[in-house]
This record gives sequence, structure tokens and C-alpha cells, in this order.
Amino acid sequence: MVIRKDEMATAVNVNMRGGEGTVRVTKIVDKPQYDGNARLIATIHLEPGASIGAHIHENEEEIFYVISGEALYNDNGTDVVMYPGDSCICNNNTGHALKNNRSDSELVVMAIILTL
Repeated sequence: MVIRKDEMATAVNVNMRGGEGTVRVTKIVDKPQYDGNARLIATIHLEPGASIGAHIHENEEEIFYVISGEALYNDNGTDVVMYPGDSCICNNNTGHALKNNRSDSELVVMAIILTL
């Protein structure tokens, strides 16, 4: 199965999870196109200065992979800078947040949320 870019659903979120600015989420595959236990498989685009506010994942875990840009990742209360090629995981019952750490370029990450 091939899914073309123009067939992918995109949502624009302002102040996502209490964060700042605009975040664009494009589901690169969506139920029922796959049978696995993922709740989300998407690219996330954050404008300069935009962020996803701190939140906890319950009964699921989320993986981020930085495609481009520079991310300030809050890993359960500890800030870490991430660069293209870096990945992280927010395990079950832990929290995280994400911010575009640059003022001159978009941050693009792949996000996968797996349900437990």
C-alpha cells in the first residue's frame, strides 16, 4: 500500500497541550491502514519558538525522532537538546514536552505513540 502525501490528514494545533505557537501534525499512516497497536504515526512540524506543553503518557509510550531542526526536549523534568538523527522515548507513566529551540528554522520530528 502506498499513501500519497496529499492523502495524509493534517491537523493544525495552536498552543498544543498548553504549549506555545503553532504545531502541525501529519498522520503519515492512519487506522485502518495498519493493524498494529500504534495510536499515532506522524510527522510533527513546530514553527520557530513553538512547543508542545508538558504532559504524561498513561498506558502508552511515545517515540520522537528528529528529522530537522533543533529540539529542546523535556525528559520527565530534565531538559535535553536534540539534533537531527537523535531519538528519545517517553515511557508509560512518564512525562515530556518538546520545543523548537531555534528562531530561524522549523523543527520536524517523527512521532510514534504505541498503546500498551
